[in-house]
Amino acid sequence: MGDLRVELSAKRVRAYFGGELVADTTEPRLVWEVPHYPQYYVPLASVRAELKPTVEPGVHDVVTRGGTAAGAAKTFSDSDDLRDLVRFDFAAMDEWLEEDEPIYVHPRDPYKRVDVLASSRHVRVALDGVTLAASSQPRILFETSLPPRYYLPLSDVRFDLLRPSATQTRCPYKGTAGYWSVEVGGVVHDDLVWIYRSPLPESQKVAGMACFFSEKVDLFLDGELQAKPDTPWS
Repeated sequence: MGDLRVELSAKRVRAYFGGELVADTTEPRLVWEVPHYPQYYVPLASVRAELKPTVEPGVHDVVTRGGTAAGAAKTFSDSDDLRDLVRFDFAAMDEWLEEDEPIYVHPRDPYKRVDVLASSRHVRVALDGVTLAASSQPRILFETSLPPRYYLPLSDVRFDLLRPSATQTRCPYKGTAGYWSVEVGGVVHDDLVWIYRSPLPESQKVAGMACFFSEKVDLFLDGELQAKPDTPWS
């Protein structure tokens, strides 16, 4: 499996599928399968559902009275670090809980921070020479390993240039984002702006504010054009 980092977590973790409890443990392992996000691996003894072997070694269907999640569990009998543990496909489960609170997308990395700070710095966003937004009331979101994100009040955004989008994305630290596309000079730039209308508690300060992909627009901070960051969204 390549490089592994395995840590014991103190959180109670539960997974559900088909209305049934699949696993319940107070000794989950967080496993970073470099370079991916951490995933929960749980002791086999904590599994409450049936694990039905498939033809692929180590891969199991998860069977409950409410249904079957095909190939959603994997065991690792040939790994000293992971023996007697099982990894459930996060997206295949209906619900995951840390203690009594739901988590989304993937487990939160305990070494990742999200800080949101109010600022009076002037932020201007432009595309093809057209100003899309300008504000001296940004909230700046600092997230470990990502560039700063500048969230702007909706009153400082040119709504006449925004076009509704059906796109939604989910973040384990911020919640569910909705999107707008931007039309400039007759050209529509898809999903350039996002908003968290009901963010998770740690990101409440950006609720109802708009953020532009700084990888795809010209962003001026206190009048100075910023270099476009190099990220997976570039």
